[in-house]
Amino acid sequence: MVARRDVYQAIADPTRRAIINMIASQPHNVNSIAEKFDMTRQAISLHVKILTDCGLVAIKQQGRDRYCEAQLDQLSEVATWVDQYRQHWESKLDAMETYIEKLKKEKYGNQKK
Repeated sequence: MVARRDVYQAIADPTRRAIINMIASQPHNVNSIAEKFDMTRQAISLHVKILTDCGLVAIKQQGRDRYCEAQLDQLSEVATWVDQYRQHWESKLDAMETYIEKLKKEKYGNQKK
């Protein structure tokens, strides 16, 4: 049994992130995606396969063309993960801001005397 890829593997690669950005607004066929990159169509197909395995892309057959359609709901997992660290750093920055304000008051408060 092959382990299913996760969304973090998909967004780890800059080419895959670019593909996601490209198809987020409208579906593209694999050939039109490949035209935007300086790599082979086969390499782009592999990136698309990884995105599909991760659940970020769905392939829709229209005639002879295969269109890649973004399925961005999976990115909510990443957003949730990142959010916990955003909250952590916001609290650290708030504490630093408070400390800086305290130092300013001490410095400028002493100059007025």
